Amino acid sequence: MPVPVPQQHTIPAVETTHVADLTLLVIEDDPAGTFTVPELPAAAGTRVRIRTARNLTEAGRLLTDDVDCILLDLALPPSSETRAGEGAEGPAGLATLTHVLRIAPRHAVLALTAEDDTELAAEAVRVGAQDYLLRGELDGRLLTRAIRYAVERKRADVAQHQLTESTLRAQENARLERGLLPTPLLQGSDLRFAARYRPGRSRALLGGDFYDTVRTPDGTVHAMIGDVCGHGPDEAALGVELRIAWRALTLAGLCGDELLSTLQQVLEHERESEEIFATLCTVDITPDGRHAGLCLAGHPAPLIARYGRAAQLLPYENGGPALGLLPRARWPRRQVELGGSWSLMMYTDGLIEGRVGANETQRLGQDGMVAMINRQLEEGLTGEALLEAAVTEVRELNGGELTDDVAVLLLDRDRSGHRVHSRSTPLPRPRPGSTPSPANAQRPPL
Repeated sequence: MPVPVPQQHTIPAVETTHVADLTLLVIEDDPAGTFTVPELPAAAGTRVRIRTARNLTEAGRLLTDDVDCILLDLALPPSSETRAGEGAEGPAGLATLTHVLRIAPRHAVLALTAEDDTELAAEAVRVGAQDYLLRGELDGRLLTRAIRYAVERKRADVAQHQLTESTLRAQENARLERGLLPTPLLQGSDLRFAARYRPGRSRALLGGDFYDTVRTPDGTVHAMIGDVCGHGPDEAALGVELRIAWRALTLAGLCGDELLSTLQQVLEHERESEEIFATLCTVDITPDGRHAGLCLAGHPAPLIARYGRAAQLLPYENGGPALGLLPRARWPRRQVELGGSWSLMMYTDGLIEGRVGANETQRLGQDGMVAMINRQLEEGLTGEALLEAAVTEVRELNGGELTDDVAVLLLDRDRSGHRVHSRSTPLPRPRPGSTPSPANAQRPPL
């Protein structure tokens, strides 16, 4: 005998422009014909459309994306889909409910049961239904209120689930990115190290800029800073690959043109398209700390501040092209005299391409950066404090957050030439955005 439930009808509502219509799918099979859906009143402008299904097969056909809520009769006879799981799930009604929850994971579900079966109703909520209704107490206003409550509760549950997933994913990404930041290997060296890193992507720890510093067994200190064009996650991944490759090649004894040529091969094999390139600056400092070899691959020249003299750029003539631009490029290595006491700052173009005013088109540039660093050195800033002040001032001059990645690395040597620190453990890994502590603050060599 057909169930005396309207196949589909709409309850008219008062004029409204802010409350959406709701669609209710009723899954119920009552051979005696004793169950009917009560007349639903128009509540707060909400119109409720009703669809009916007599079994799960029919429900599957009617379960479209516009259905907001499902009213499932727990007394529905078990079908072939649920009969196999009846023993494991308990009563047949719960097996049917479990099946409905599985095929409609984003829909609100109301469980309908007899008045004397409240335990089954409570179990239905525990299994996953948003609420339950008792047959004998069912009326139009109660059903309307239950539908709206179930829909809103389901939306809140879905939003909470998405938020939890997003939070966990962000935490995992943060741990991954933090683990990919370099730990400088400078044991046994009298050089002091500081770094600042600020990715251009919002809520990221890693961008397309990369840097590293290692000391090889012969006492030479090698430092590198680079920039993959772009600052998205793909560029960040490529930057990490290039940094790790640089460290491995450096520890294997490669230097200068041979090292950069090999890095270009790595870039060509790992990049997604031929348009991707990377700039790079490398220095290798002799064990006595007084001389260095400099290679530039399309990258800005480092800044050096020697004792008693103003900071200036190292020579940048005769540099080579960025990695990935020319297949058989060469990168000459230039010898540079550092002196007995000095500070060497390596940086990416994010530090110099910010604007010098919120409404200005002029950029800071290398000359502006040199003047800014000289002023900060005169104020006695050095080490972590100097880098933090530089990045902060560049951001303030720009009138807000910088859109490009920024990486700055600072190596300095005490004027006396004696070892400043004796470490048996690696230097601490710099934390993005961290503030300098007294232990990290260094006295200026000037």
